[in-house]
Amino acid sequence: MAAMNPNLISYLPNLRVVDCTLRDGGLVNDFYFTDEFVRALYQANLKAGVDYMEFGYKCSKNIFSPDRFGKWKFCDEEDIRAIVGDNPTDLKISVMADVGRCDYEHDIIDRKDSVIDMVRVATYVNAIPTAIDMVEDAKQKGYEATVNIMAVSKVDSEDLKNSLELLAQSSADVIYLVDSFGSFYPEQIRRLTDQYMEVAAKYGKKVGIHAHNNQQLAFANTLEAMNKGAGATYLDATVNGLGRGAGNCHLEMLLGFLRNPKYKMIPILRFVEQYILKLREEGVVWGYDVPYLLTGQLNAHPSSAIRFIRDGRSDYYHFFHELIDDTL
Repeated sequence: MAAMNPNLISYLPNLRVVDCTLRDGGLVNDFYFTDEFVRALYQANLKAGVDYMEFGYKCSKNIFSPDRFGKWKFCDEEDIRAIVGDNPTDLKISVMADVGRCDYEHDIIDRKDSVIDMVRVATYVNAIPTAIDMVEDAKQKGYEATVNIMAVSKVDSEDLKNSLELLAQSSADVIYLVDSFGSFYPEQIRRLTDQYMEVAAKYGKKVGIHAHNNQQLAFANTLEAMNKGAGATYLDATVNGLGRGAGNCHLEMLLGFLRNPKYKMIPILRFVEQYILKLREEGVVWGYDVPYLLTGQLNAHPSSAIRFIRDGRSDYYHFFHELIDDTL
């Protein structure tokens, strides 16, 4: 039974854990995960009690060439079914669709013909009307739908207020707070979560959190947004933090913290041991590093830090001043 007055050791039954390893991690290796890797992750999530597994993107092949990216950039129905069959489990399947990068009217088929359960729409503030159209399309086809507002740390407060109001009036089930640049601190996350929750409560929506680890705060910010079950209830994480640049909230950390007896950390630890360590040995790079700290502190896109690391640079002092010059 859930505690009457939730605290850090309470069982919180309203939480939903979303594994974004394939989608966010795919940004590190262009989505070239083997079927063995994906199938093993699916089984690990099942054993761990994870609620949703995001398989990747629904990107248009007219915009992105299948010759340049692995199949989880596109998440064709037959590719997902090759892993999960009809998915006769409690684990739900999700995909992400970016505004402007998905031919959603054609690439996303009716839910009755799909093994996918939830479509997550990612948008910038200037594309909110299209995001709403994508949400309505997904809902009409029978899916759960969420919206991720990206780069919120760069958004004017009035624009954010108006965007939240519009999205909350749409058919979206969940509105996500996204710390795209890993620039927020816990006290900022708390204020933003309160703002999201106020609008969501008015229209009967839920709130989610997707954090990046540039300042090693992804886990802390996720807990802050959760606020003992009174805040964000959809919690994104990736195995071992696998994701672009500094990566994300670590799934094993989150499962190890949550008190819901359905969640089990050990299956994820075994997956890390058997598959994630091999990725690192093969030269796949992600996770906290000084360049990501600097972009996070300066509220800058991590792309410059990714190039810095890829080029083998270590002149942090000069890089810091390059970033300052770019922000002036």
